[in-house]
Formats: sequence, structure tokens, C-alpha cells
Amino acid sequence: MQGIEDAGFSMCTPIQAETLPVALNGSDIAGQAQTGTGKTAAFLVAVYNHLLTHPADKQRRKTQPRALMLAPTRELAIQIHTDASVIGRHTGLQLGLAYGGTGYEEQRDAIAAGVDILIGTPGRLIDYFKQHVYDLKMTQAIVLDEADRMFDLGFIKDIRFLMRRCPPPEKRIGLLFSATLSHRVQELAYEHMNNPVYIDVEPEKVTADKVRQVLYHTANEEKIPLLVGLLKHMDPNRSIVFVNTKRNAERVWSYLEGNGFKCAVLSGDVPQKKRQRLLKEFQDGKLPILIATDVAARGLHIPDVSHVFNYDLPQDAEDYVHRIGRTARVGKDGDAISFACEGFVYSLPEIEAFIGHKIPVEVVQEDYIATLQPPVKIKRPPRHGDGRGRPGKRPANRTSGNRNRASQR
Repeated sequence: MQGIEDAGFSMCTPIQAETLPVALNGSDIAGQAQTGTGKTAAFLVAVYNHLLTHPADKQRRKTQPRALMLAPTRELAIQIHTDASVIGRHTGLQLGLAYGGTGYEEQRDAIAAGVDILIGTPGRLIDYFKQHVYDLKMTQAIVLDEADRMFDLGFIKDIRFLMRRCPPPEKRIGLLFSATLSHRVQELAYEHMNNPVYIDVEPEKVTADKVRQVLYHTANEEKIPLLVGLLKHMDPNRSIVFVNTKRNAERVWSYLEGNGFKCAVLSGDVPQKKRQRLLKEFQDGKLPILIATDVAARGLHIPDVSHVFNYDLPQDAEDYVHRIGRTARVGKDGDAISFACEGFVYSLPEIEAFIGHKIPVEVVQEDYIATLQPPVKIKRPPRHGDGRGRPGKRPANRTSGNRNRASQR
């Protein structure tokens, strides 16, 4: 109760109001709700309550977690751990975190030292499991967050591997949450849960009501000037610009930096420590603009994102919903501005069919097209040669080897 108060929660969101009475009563749940509606707090409160009211078996060892929480991405796992630290601060339960990309030994040592609640991504968790760092024989609660995303990322075999090593469903509580309860997600729930209660919260509303959506039809060469012009007119304090490729992300970054906007790129190949630092700076308000590929579209709860820009329309309709769900979270409002350019306008009919309505179109005003300053030069690491980025000579034996193989063929 003190942790909930510390987190600033006083009123339940719809998904919390629907799931908490059922979960607190000890029933399994398969829940569907829009992104940003408070699912994380719902399952954390339910799991903490279950562990506090059902003491651990006296035979349990410290390397046997009492609860397992699975997330599809590193960012989501870190976010769950952060929220769990606040809500469970006064419970005395120990948290563990496991995700790929960094901190291999540190994470391993922390889990080996003993945890009550283990949070992580499937790959790293299975790695430690196979090394016998921990086992799941005393697991009392399992949470599977963003279940549909698990399928998308190919984790479903890993999920089944871990769940089959836990006690049978009737001996634990299971909580599954997903943006969509597709047939494959329901099959997973049926296989690994104990007659879960299915809870849908406003499934007919695909996008949040408080997101103001607008669409600009624009030529490819006008996208950067339009983005710069809109940023100058709107003066958004915390914005995410979504692009489809790393190359576009770098191009947008170079122009925004060259035109006076402090920003950073968040893509799949950014090292984990740097990603965490950038996200913290963005959350703290030190970095007003984040340029992101779809690695950031799911599972990140960043408070008070004022604007989401779809610089490139996503090629998957569901990604549109997850992108614009980064704003207007937990009852707040926000703006989602999309560019329908020559390259990606073909995605528009599928997106509008998926969300069930047309995105309001606005005419591009002349004063929205900014006169650009030159872009900042992108610094790239040297590939080979003299260390200053200039190509060096190829090794003689490599070339001759190729010739020899060619002559033999």
C-alpha cells in the first residue's frame, strides 16, 4: 500500500479496475488493453499481493525465484524492474533483472545471490537457467507481458521452455497481458494457464481517445523542411520522431542538429548502456527529441511525451498504434503527426482500416516549410586502412587467392 502511494497511484485505470479484483482473488488472467493504460502496475500489485499472502515453501532455496516476469525487449524488462522497485520498496522482496547486451557477470552474480522476483528477456534467462544459476521449481507466479510481441520476435519456443520448467498451472498464478488477444496468444494461455479469466478493456478502440492525430501529405524532399517547421511552430518539449530505417534516422538527426534542435538516435544497434543513458536523458528532460526506429515503439513508459512524429509511415498497421501510444499515456493527452510521403503512403489504407477511421488530413501551410541550415556531418568510425577512415590496400594474398580460386573454377 505504501509503495502504491509512493508511485503516485490513487485511481485505477480501466484495465486495473477489471483485473485487480480477479487477480487478487487468485485467478489467472489473460488481459487485453491499449498500450499505456497501466497494465504493468496491475500485474505488479497482483504478484506482490500473492507473494505476501502466500509464504514461500520452507524447502525453497535462495536461487529459486518465487515469481518470473517475462518481457520481449530489454527496455520493457528494465521498465518493469523500475516500476517494481517503487511499488515493492517496502515489501522486503528481492528483485533480479536479466537481459542481453550488457552486464553478463553482474546480472549472473546478482541472481545467484538470491532473488524473489526474476524479471527479464527470454534469451538471457534461458542462458542462466542452463548454467543452473537458478531454477523455477518454486515459482508461485508467472507474468507474460506483451505476449503478442513475443510471437512477433520469435520467442515463443523460449517462453514454452521456461513455463514448462515451472510448477503446473494449478499450483501458481499466471498473468498474461497483450495488446491483442489473437488465437495464438489464447492458445498459449490455454496451454500454460489455469482456466484464465479473459478481460478485454475497450478492444474496439484501437487508438487512445486523447491522442490528437493529424496527417500531412508531403513530397519526399519536403519532409525534413516540414518536420523542422513544425518543431519550430509547436515547440514540443518531449518528442519522439519515428523512422523506418537507421539511415533515415541518421539523416533526420543531422538536419535537426544543424537547425538547432538537440536530439539523439535510438536504434537497434545502439549499445545497451548508451540506449539506457539516452532514455534517461530523454525522461529527465535533458534531451527534448528522440529519433527512433521501431525498437522504441513498444513497452516504453516515458511520462509526458508531448508529440509523436511518424516521419515515415510504418509498414505494419499495428506499429502505427504502438508508436502513437507513446504519447497520451495513463489519461493524459498528446499529438501524433504523420507524414504520408511518396515512399510510404501505400501503408495508409491498411493503417486506417486497422484503426477503423480516417486520419484527419491538414493542408501544409507555407510557413510550415522551414528554410534549412546545412546538416551536421555524421561521424562514422573508420572501417580499415590508416585509421582515419581512408580505405587502405587490400592484402595481396587475399586478391591472389581470389584469382587462384577463379582460375580453378
